[in-house]
Amino acid sequence: MKTYIKLFAVSSLFVLGACSSDFLDTEPSTTKVEENFYKTPNDAYQGLVAIYDVLQREAYGGPLLISEQASDDCFGGYGVADAQADIEWDRFLYVTNKDMNADVWKNSYLGIYRANILLENLSKINWGADTALKTRYEAEARFLRAHFHFQAAKMFGDIIPLDHTISSTEFQLPRKPAEVTYALIANDLKFAADNLNNDNYSQKGNANYGRITKWAAEAYLARTFLFYTDYYKKADLAGVITKAQAITYINDVVSNSGHGLVTDFANLWLAASFENFAGEDNTEMVWAVRFNGSGKGDWNLNEGNRFQVNIAPRGGSIGRYATGWGGATVNPKLYNAYEAGDTRRDATIINYAGEGLNFNAEAREQRQYTGYSWKKYCPITNAAGVAVVEANGGNFQIDNYQDYAIIRYADVLLMAAELNLGTNTALAQADLDKVRDRAFKNTTHRITVSKTVIMNERRLELALEGQRYFDLIRQGVDVAKAAIDNNDAGSEFAVTFRTETLGWLPLPQSQIVLSNGTITQNPGW
Repeated sequence: MKTYIKLFAVSSLFVLGACSSDFLDTEPSTTKVEENFYKTPNDAYQGLVAIYDVLQREAYGGPLLISEQASDDCFGGYGVADAQADIEWDRFLYVTNKDMNADVWKNSYLGIYRANILLENLSKINWGADTALKTRYEAEARFLRAHFHFQAAKMFGDIIPLDHTISSTEFQLPRKPAEVTYALIANDLKFAADNLNNDNYSQKGNANYGRITKWAAEAYLARTFLFYTDYYKKADLAGVITKAQAITYINDVVSNSGHGLVTDFANLWLAASFENFAGEDNTEMVWAVRFNGSGKGDWNLNEGNRFQVNIAPRGGSIGRYATGWGGATVNPKLYNAYEAGDTRRDATIINYAGEGLNFNAEAREQRQYTGYSWKKYCPITNAAGVAVVEANGGNFQIDNYQDYAIIRYADVLLMAAELNLGTNTALAQADLDKVRDRAFKNTTHRITVSKTVIMNERRLELALEGQRYFDLIRQGVDVAKAAIDNNDAGSEFAVTFRTETLGWLPLPQSQIVLSNGTITQNPGW
C-alpha cells in the first residue's frame, strides 16, 4: 500500500501528515504520493518545515508544564473543579488518567517520524550542484530527531530509538537501554554541529530566526552530555562524545557564536518589561520555538503558543496580565530563594500582593493559590485592559504568540561553567560571573564557583523554563527528593517525591496495551 502525504499551506508552514487508505482508488489533486513527491529542493524544504511544525505542539500536558509541576518550583494549580491530573503530576501520583503523558510520547514520536521521512528521501532529490544545501537539511533534520528523542528520554528513561521509519513488522519494538538512544542522539547532534556553518540567526528581522544553527547544536550536545553523564554516572556521552569534546563544543559557543546576554534580564520577557521588551529575535536566544497569532481562533492550526494560557492568572485579566487558567502556581520557596537585589525574581514571578493586585482566589476558583504565578511567558493586556491577543482578533487560549526559549546564552554560560570545573576553574568562574553580574547589575555579588553554586544559579536564572526538574534528577533521586518534598504548608501543598520512580514519569497506558506487553510500565507506577 502506498503512503500518501497531504500538503496543507498553514501560514508560512507546510504540515505533512501520513494518510491511510482513503485515496487508494482515486488520487485527489491536493495530494502527492510520497514515493514520487521528493524531487526538488523545495520538496525537501517542505518536509523540513513539517518537522519544525511539531515543535509548536507545546501546550497543556507538554514537557514544559509537566516538568515544572513536578519540580520544587511549582504546584499543580488550575481551578478547584479542574481535572486531578495536574495535582497528580505535582504529587507523583498516577490514578485518574492513565494516559496523562500521552501527548509527550505522541508528539515526540511524531517529530521523530517526520525527521526520518525526510532523511530517507534526501537522496531522491535533484540537488544539482548545491550539495551543501542537502547537508544543511540533513543536519537540521538530524538535530530535530535528536531533540525529540531527548524530549522523550529525559521524561521516560528507556525509550524506543528510531533511526528509520518502521515497517509493520516493527510495530511492537521493545525499549532499548539508555546508551543506545543517547548514542543516536549524540551522533545526530555531532553531525549537526560539525556540518552547519557559523550563521547566527538571532538578529532583528532575520528570516531564518528559529532555525537550527551550529551554535544550537553545540549547546544541545552539552545539555545532553550533562544530563546523561550525571544521571547514568558515565564518563562520556554514550561512547560518542568525551568530556573534552563537550567542553570544546560549549566553549566554542561562548567564544565564537556571536550570542550574548541582553543587558537587562527583565527585557527578555514581555510581561516583565512591556515597552522595553528586547524582542524575541534577540542576541541571547540560541534556539527558540517560534509562534505567531495568525490562527485567529482556528483550532486546527498550531501557529499560536498554547501553553501561555495555562499559566496566566485565572478568572480574568488583572493589571497588565491577561487571563488564563491558573496552572502551575509558583512555590513561595522559589520566590524566597532569590537574594535581595536580584532583578530576576520580579522579572520571573508575579507577586500579587507585592504588586498591589487584589487576586481573590476564592472568587476566581484558583486551586493551590500561593500568591505567586508565572511572569515569564504570561500574556499581557493593552492599555485598555483587553488581552492583546484578543484585541488582534485571536483566541486567548490558542493564539498567543510569544516564542518559547529552549536555549538561552545564559544557559550556555552556566553549562560552560559546569563543564569547565576542575580543568579551567578561572574560565568557569568568569562564565558564572557574567550571569550574576547581569542579574544584580553590579559586580559585588560574585561568589566562588562550584557545582552546588552553579546548580542553584541555574534554578534562579532558568526558573520556569523547563530545566529545573531535570537538573534535580540528574543529580540523583535523593537530591530531587530533598528539594521537592513539601510537608510544611498543609495538606493542599503536600508533595512527596517517590524515589522508586527513579525520576521517570509513567508511560501512557495506551502504549503499553498497543505494544502487547513488549513495553512495560516504568518502576514505581
